[in-house]
Order: sequence, then structure tokens, then C-alpha cells
Amino acid sequence: MQLKKYCLSLALLSLCLSVSAQNFFKPSPTYNPGRVNGTIIVESAIGAAVTFGLNYLWYKKFAHSKFHYFNDNNEWLNVDKVGHATTAYNIAAIQSDLLYWGGVKRGTAAIIGTATALGFMSMIEILDGHSEKWGFSKGDMLANLAGCVLYEGQHLMWGEQRISLKFSYHGTIFPSYHPAELGSNLPQRMLKDYNGQSYWLSFNIGSFLPARANFPNWLNLSVGYGAEGMIGAVKNPTEIKGKAIPEFRRYRQFYLSFDTDLYRVDGLSPLAATLLKINRTVKTPGPALEWNSEEGTKFHFFYY
Repeated sequence: MQLKKYCLSLALLSLCLSVSAQNFFKPSPTYNPGRVNGTIIVESAIGAAVTFGLNYLWYKKFAHSKFHYFNDNNEWLNVDKVGHATTAYNIAAIQSDLLYWGGVKRGTAAIIGTATALGFMSMIEILDGHSEKWGFSKGDMLANLAGCVLYEGQHLMWGEQRISLKFSYHGTIFPSYHPAELGSNLPQRMLKDYNGQSYWLSFNIGSFLPARANFPNWLNLSVGYGAEGMIGAVKNPTEIKGKAIPEFRRYRQFYLSFDTDLYRVDGLSPLAATLLKINRTVKTPGPALEWNSEEGTKFHFFYY
């Protein structure tokens, strides 16, 4: 009897916690100052920590200089530029969602989200502009603007995001030749190894069709871009620290693949929909058709 009571109490507690969690993740129907203020406080702390970390743990390694520009438009076969646009787009999307969760109206949330993304990415460029190793890149800034325009433009045009910018990564052999440039561990390589990064324009097909088409609202078609064979930014070195480097051809890659927006699946709980929002940023692995100038067209049964 005692065990029955214990199990019943545990079940009731689990139910209450589940209901509480669902209510927490459900967007507020009206302006909720507690949620909005909490978001601002947490984001301010994160922003300060990121700024401190970048300035003192990254930029401190290199000499500071007067503000100057640097043209890096010919580096990394422009994979870095697409990465800038993707980052700006997703910051805008995440910030907008957080404000909407706090009861801010969709239009206002989208504008603030876009401004937040542009402000954060501009801060990075300003830090670059005061570093002797780099400089303020107009190309990077244009890419940042493109990501922000893609987000805000869709909101103004459709009131929703029908096209997302997503990221995927797979390991490559190239960091082993130049770990200082391309990363010596997985987190560094995901950020620095442009050979393994792919970026995707993911089109939510159902959003472009009439409701009567009854097309799955979670299925996307994605167009991807990447590059390979890059040991250096502009050209590959022939040796590093006295060690000969094999000759690699540098080339661009273009992809066509299906993707998903799992957070759009009907009937999801607020908690599940929130957790699945990662799928708006990261592409779903799957079959892909690739074209590049070195090998022509080839098919991947599973690409990421």
C-alpha cells in the first residue's frame, strides 16, 4: 500500500512538472516583463562574456592597431562569407523567438532580433578592425547584412521564415597538415576548418504551396555550398615547419539535398518544438547530389 502511494505521488509530481515545463516553453500571449527582462539580463551577461573572451583570449594574442580595413574577399573560396551570413541570420532568428516567447509582438521581435544580430556581428568586425593581424572586412560586413536582410525581409514579405540558412560539418584530412590554422581538436575544427563546413539555403516546400496541397509541412529542399583542398586562406603552403605539404587542388562544391524542419511537425508540445528548433540552424544529414569542377557530379548516400 505504501509503495502504491509512493508511485501515485511520483506520477502526480511528474505530471505537474511536465505541465509546468510545457507552460514555461509556451510563448506568452501578452507582454511578460519577467521573461523579457530575464532574457535581456542573460543575453547581456553572455554578450559581455563573449566580448571579454574574444578580446582577452583571442585578440590579445596579436598586436592592437589603429582601426583599419582589410580585404579578405579572396580567402577560403568565400566559405567564410557564407558562414557570416548564416550566423547573422540565426542570431536574428533566435533573438526574435526569445522575445516572442516573452510576449513581444512578432513584428517588433523580428526588428529587435535583426538589430541584435547586426550589432553583434558588427562588434566582431570592429574588434577585427583594431587587430594588426586582421582588419575590418567590408566583405564580412556585407555578408552579415545579407543574413539579416534574409531574416527581416521574409518577415516583412510573408510574416514567417520560409527559407533558412543552415550549417553542417564533417571531418576532413586537412587540419592534420596545419592544425594551427585549421584546428587541433573537434570544436576548433568545426569553427576553423572551412573544408568540412557546408552551408545550406533550406526551402520549406509546404510554405510555398496552398494549404489544400496537404504537403508535409516539415519537408525541405536545400541548396548547399562548400569547398575543399584548402590548407591556407588564399593559397596552400608547400611546407609548414619544414614538413612538406602534398599538393591539393582547391575547388568549390555545390549540393542539392532534402532537409527537414522538424519543429514544424503538427501536434508537438511547446517543449518539443523548442528543443527541435536546433533543426532550423543545423541541416538534417541525408542523401545529397554534389557538383564540383574536379569530379563533376556525384551522389552521396549520406552527407553531412
